[in-house]
Amino acid sequence: MLCGHPAGPVSQSAVRSQADSLSLPVTRGSTPVRKEARSTTVDVQIEEIALGDPRLKLFAELPWRLYRNDPCWTPPLRGDLLGSRVLGLSGLLTPNHPYHREADVTHFLAWRDGVTVGRISAAINRRFNEQHGCRIGSFGFFEVVEDYEVASALLDRARNWVKERGMTVLRGPGEYSNSTHERQGILVDGFEYPPTVELTHNPPYYGEFMERYGFSKAMDYHAYIIDIQTPIPEALKVLGERAKRRHNVTTRKANLKELRSEVRLVARLFNEAWAENWGFLPLTDGEADAVADTLRPVIDPGLMRFAYVDGEPAAVLGALPDPNYALRPRWKWYGDSDPVRVARLMWLRRHIPLIRLMFFGVPPRFRRMGIDGLLYAEVKDYAQRRGYRQCEASMLLEENYRIIASSEFMGGHRYKTWRIYDLPLD
Repeated sequence: MLCGHPAGPVSQSAVRSQADSLSLPVTRGSTPVRKEARSTTVDVQIEEIALGDPRLKLFAELPWRLYRNDPCWTPPLRGDLLGSRVLGLSGLLTPNHPYHREADVTHFLAWRDGVTVGRISAAINRRFNEQHGCRIGSFGFFEVVEDYEVASALLDRARNWVKERGMTVLRGPGEYSNSTHERQGILVDGFEYPPTVELTHNPPYYGEFMERYGFSKAMDYHAYIIDIQTPIPEALKVLGERAKRRHNVTTRKANLKELRSEVRLVARLFNEAWAENWGFLPLTDGEADAVADTLRPVIDPGLMRFAYVDGEPAAVLGALPDPNYALRPRWKWYGDSDPVRVARLMWLRRHIPLIRLMFFGVPPRFRRMGIDGLLYAEVKDYAQRRGYRQCEASMLLEENYRIIASSEFMGGHRYKTWRIYDLPLD
């Protein structure tokens, strides 16, 4: 998930100082994925797993072994990937997920001596290629032991699969691809901080493997962290009041009783605001519904606000308490099953100190009215009164200078960076 129009969120030392007492624990160097003995590709077997195959459970479970005891790693619920009737989740790795209506996908698992040592997916998102007039194939769900030969063998399979289908570029990683609303990117800076909801975490050698294979940077995304308890800038208050008077701006919080409709409105505004941005792919209603189902347990309606100009929807700011604060694995004897993690989330959800700013969209025709400052000031005031301590704004395109400048104006400092890679196939 991304922030659209201006958003915001401490030098590394400042983040470190705050994290010691707040919600951003700092490890002294992220625990690496467990290293396996080096081997040649002769010892590695790669098997292809189609969508709908029961072996996708092995595919989904692999990271739980690779990241064992990493204090930063925080996976999605298994139901987010494999589906859950109890939790009402369709599951991205299942055929009934709306993603698969307009994409072709496959999956590969790497084995050595009867043990899974890596995974990767390959995908062609037809809607993305039609939108951008390109032939990009994607790789995603990339996880591997610290063995370049295994990584290379997996990347070979993904590259060959998309090339055989006429693609000219291999891009990734994402989940399946790099459309705007997917978990995506390889973390290249900020390994000592755990990810917030919908974001990724990995050991440093992933980026090294990409460059060794021949990939080059396509785009970086940044995360900024803001101290919520600092005073709201007077300039924002002035701009907000001026917007109300001059443009007949009204605002309201989200209505949880109509959550699906509200999230569809978020998607509509977000799609308009982000239409010209790099890598953008509009959210469909089906995908918006899936987002609503996933985020329903933690939404705080006061953190999601809409603005209207003369009664017409004109902007949205959507933040939410970071569920990863409660969902991070505990690695205890009672396990980290979905029911255990969800129960912990329900217990802690009103005590989460960190929020993530996920949607901040102002369509072009409503910009430069001061609406963005008005929404930010209202949400920050609410967050202060509710006791939230920090806000992360992410993922911010490195070339979106306006949003970067706005983040810094709000007192934010960059503390994480993710990278998307391209590999020409011609």
